[in-house]
Amino acid sequence: MTGFLSVNSDFAAPTLAEKWSNVQTILREMGSVVVGYSGGVDSALLARVGHDILGEKCIAVLALSESLPQREQIQAVEFAHAENIRLETVDARELDNEAYASNPTDRCYYCKHELFTHLFAVALNHGISWIAYGANHDDLSDIRPGHRAADEFHVRAPLLEAGMTKAEIRHVSRKLSLTTWDKPAMACLSSRFPHGTRITAELLNRLDQAEDFLRHDLGLRQVRVRHHDAIARVEVGESEFDMLLDVVMRQRISTKLKSLGYTFVALELEPYQSGSLNKMSTMTED
Repeated sequence: MTGFLSVNSDFAAPTLAEKWSNVQTILREMGSVVVGYSGGVDSALLARVGHDILGEKCIAVLALSESLPQREQIQAVEFAHAENIRLETVDARELDNEAYASNPTDRCYYCKHELFTHLFAVALNHGISWIAYGANHDDLSDIRPGHRAADEFHVRAPLLEAGMTKAEIRHVSRKLSLTTWDKPAMACLSSRFPHGTRITAELLNRLDQAEDFLRHDLGLRQVRVRHHDAIARVEVGESEFDMLLDVVMRQRISTKLKSLGYTFVALELEPYQSGSLNKMSTMTED
């Protein structure tokens, strides 16, 4: 795997151009691939370069699920169509699995296992050789149970294999004029629940409506609504924190989230940070 050379090595670390070339070489050698696609920064770039290299032998597969915000599903389909990427959708049923719905610390394993089961079926149906997903080099710093499922299904991660970081993926996406290049990080809605709190379709829908209101009605960009039973804890990016000092803004947020079923609405005094709920567990999510 390239991109992991020691700083004390006599050899220079690979440049971004070399990493990007390696991604293309990996895909070319794969010959055909089903890409796990969500419309996020990583999977969008992987699906686009897969299409560029392999054409119809690259199939992006979008898993429709209650844990993926409705607007994200719509935008993912629109992006694939705009980029002429071959797209299929599957119905993910992870909530039917008690091991997922009970929300253990390795919940992501069961989510990815469900996803890769569907991708494997699509690959088998179309005679596709490989399955791939959008893991990148930065993911190595996290404890992500989903990687275990990827290993079990022999799923590859060309961006990770080439050593590309999230910042480099955004840079290349911008150079390619992809509309996803500056999308905020967007983990599944299930990551808004503390581990051990049961996940239901009703609560996922509530969180989807809450975050959609904050993003698209109020214009907040990096935001999370964390579910704590009767309490909704709102996190925003540091650059947007001052927006919530406005009394009218705060009242609109409180009114909306209480109308969705929360009794109390709290503002997190620290800015948004990936995996904030994991202070209560050992697993890293978003």
